[in-house]
Amino acid sequence: MLNPSTAQAVIDHALFLGADFAELFVEHHQSSAVELISGDIDQISSGIDFGIGIRLFFGNKILYGYTNSTDEEELKRVTSLLAAKDKRDQIAQAGSLNLSRHNNLHTCKQPLSQNGYLEAKIAFLRQCNDAARAEHEKINQFIGRIMQREQQVEIFNSTGLHIGDTRHYTRIAATAIAKNGSEQSTGFESPGALTGWEFSNSLNAQALGQTVAQQAMVKLFAETCPTGEMPVIIGNGFGGVIFHEACGHLLETTSVAKKASVFHDKIGELIANPVVNAVDDGTLTNEWGSINIDDEGMETQRTQLIKDGKLTSFMVDHMGSLKTGYARTGSGRRESYKFAPASRMRNTFIEPGSSSLDDMVSSVERGIYAKKMGGGSVQPGTGEFNFAVQEAYLIEDGKITRPLKTATLISTGPKVLKEISMVGADFAMAAGMCGSVSGSVPTTVGQPALKVDNILVGGGN
Repeated sequence: MLNPSTAQAVIDHALFLGADFAELFVEHHQSSAVELISGDIDQISSGIDFGIGIRLFFGNKILYGYTNSTDEEELKRVTSLLAAKDKRDQIAQAGSLNLSRHNNLHTCKQPLSQNGYLEAKIAFLRQCNDAARAEHEKINQFIGRIMQREQQVEIFNSTGLHIGDTRHYTRIAATAIAKNGSEQSTGFESPGALTGWEFSNSLNAQALGQTVAQQAMVKLFAETCPTGEMPVIIGNGFGGVIFHEACGHLLETTSVAKKASVFHDKIGELIANPVVNAVDDGTLTNEWGSINIDDEGMETQRTQLIKDGKLTSFMVDHMGSLKTGYARTGSGRRESYKFAPASRMRNTFIEPGSSSLDDMVSSVERGIYAKKMGGGSVQPGTGEFNFAVQEAYLIEDGKITRPLKTATLISTGPKVLKEISMVGADFAMAAGMCGSVSGSVPTTVGQPALKVDNILVGGGN
């Protein structure tokens, strides 16, 4: 996408201007989306974007800019504008660019650039719609969306690195809305994978439509949730969003380097119940949050964050490594060429344990089963969170009894880690998007069912 001789010239220019490190991130991004509302195709869109991000290090200071031009003089001009903010006389020596290869861990048989697969996508959405509406007469709306994109990246830097990768993403979102008079409730699922349209072969359109409709119907006639501190069992899969948001961000050097994380000095210490083991793994085949290389050109890896309750590692990008001294973990990520990379999560999850869901439920006299989590908010630095439960049930005398309309879980990441007493064996993962200083990136959350001994539950309507 960019002539290596042009890249070398721009990098040499950056170092001549006093930068300690220079990097070019080249991106070609193609996307398409199909949306169905009220039984009809509402929108079909597509787009192509191209650009080059230029990053310079002056000590621990980062300067960043971008352009849509591949012209050498234009790239040098942007570089000069950046370097002018921290002009130096010291000239570093750039390494000669050498093209590197990496293992491709993620197969793609039906990429977006090969065929748009528009008719197949429309047929899939119509099947979902028909199945959702057939589930119950009170399902009065279905919204479906299919997104597919292809991101080609090429990275050059002053250490001599030249490496590239192509990433294929497919994600399907389904929402069902049930209505009874003035009462309304929703069901939602959004599976995704790092692969092409063949991902749809692993899904059943009818089952997807039925699932979101059933979720909506369960809540439509549910009871008000009790409030107060009580034990809560958090379901598998997307339940891992609490660890991701309330704890995962505190383990990124984006916050650790600034000592804005309560865990910044806790390596080797017990920060969770010993039954808790947590991992951030970018190598899982075709998982939504996986990558071959990060957006700084480093091959991805599996990073053990917590082992038997003890903090064992952080997620570390290039600048994070310079600031903290911890080794890089292939965690430098960005939304696009418009963002400088930062340490970010990939597939972040709590590993399976040995307890069964039945054992957890039978151990609770009165509490909540949060079968499926929804969205929430987190306070950066402290990990204080407030998460909605998308599908909740009351537990009474060791049995799951009545569905609940709404439930909210309120606590902090550090506190909830220590309140986890049982970890299930029913491990599952779920796709999501994570926003931070370097934009929005695909991430996967996951966990088996967990028992939290004590957490504040908010209810009401």
